[in-house]
Amino acid sequence: MLEGTTFGKTVELLQRSMDVSVMRYGVIANNVANADVPNFKRSEINFEASLKRALDTEKSEPRLQLATSEEGHIASWKRSDWRDVSPRRVLDYLSTSKNNGNNVDAEQEFMDSMQNQLRYTLMTQAMAFEFNQVNQVLK
Repeated sequence: MLEGTTFGKTVELLQRSMDVSVMRYGVIANNVANADVPNFKRSEINFEASLKRALDTEKSEPRLQLATSEEGHIASWKRSDWRDVSPRRVLDYLSTSKNNGNNVDAEQEFMDSMQNQLRYTLMTQAMAFEFNQVNQVLK
């Protein structure tokens, strides 16, 4: 019903971002819970950068595109749909901050949790604003 409209796209983007924020909260909680486990490596969620790249491909395409003559050829540029972007859980296995091989910094995790909470609050306010706009139009 709302597919293809600016309102529909905005609401769907906010909803997906809020879902990722909930997922990120779970990953942060897991990192904090395992802060003293030997050789535990922290995880994080990557989503926003991939989403931005997908949204940027909608706006423009390169001036020069390489032609492909067969289906098996790799295209030089491909438009990606932002709906296909999914969050990725990434393991930080390169760093070590403690003698036991663990790389969880509890203070940093708490800061990430606070930032995630603020981001979620901002998204809920943006969602309320979008629906308030529709409510104003319907009055």
